[in-house]
Amino acid sequence: MRDCQCREHHQPRKVVITGGPGAGKTAVLELVRRTLCEHVHVVGEAAGIVFGGGFPRAFDPESRRAAQRAIFFVQRELEALAAAANPAVVLCDRGTVDGAAYWPGPGELWPAVGTTLALQLARYDAVIHLRTPPAAAYNHQNPLRIESALEAFAIDARIATAWHGHPHYHAIPSSPDFLDKASRAIALIRASIPACCAIAN
Repeated sequence: MRDCQCREHHQPRKVVITGGPGAGKTAVLELVRRTLCEHVHVVGEAAGIVFGGGFPRAFDPESRRAAQRAIFFVQRELEALAAAANPAVVLCDRGTVDGAAYWPGPGELWPAVGTTLALQLARYDAVIHLRTPPAAAYNHQNPLRIESALEAFAIDARIATAWHGHPHYHAIPSSPDFLDKASRAIALIRASIPACCAIAN
């Protein structure tokens, strides 16, 4: 993280990094933490917090619905907490809309959490979707990652569908050169940083 001399009061922009399992979100966010200034606040992944904290991870529909409701509300509170710290950018490891890609039905997630898709899309200024790589390049190293390569690809497609209505949705395709993919993502994040912080970034 770089020091930034900016002491302005920011109107934070909220940016989502999303993508299916194995897309490279964790690596990109680590690069952000190391290279961008303190006013780019990275919000941890709500699903990782929920499941890593011991929330039951069962696969029957009712358990999956319960998990997605919990993740939705944790995500919302994490974002509110981050926004209170005067960041220039709140960079979210997934957003509330991602839950739609994991909701097993019946119906949609939104009535179950008292909102609408339109309201949730409006929460975010930009969405950066890192696309999941093909099966040969799929990474199983994350201990919380339980999906096969085919399942990861299907989830990634559902994430694209969930976010497609956002006016500032950017899809970054998988690339054999991960640094190229990461550079494109970071360039989009930099575009959200206000001028007062730009010199530090």
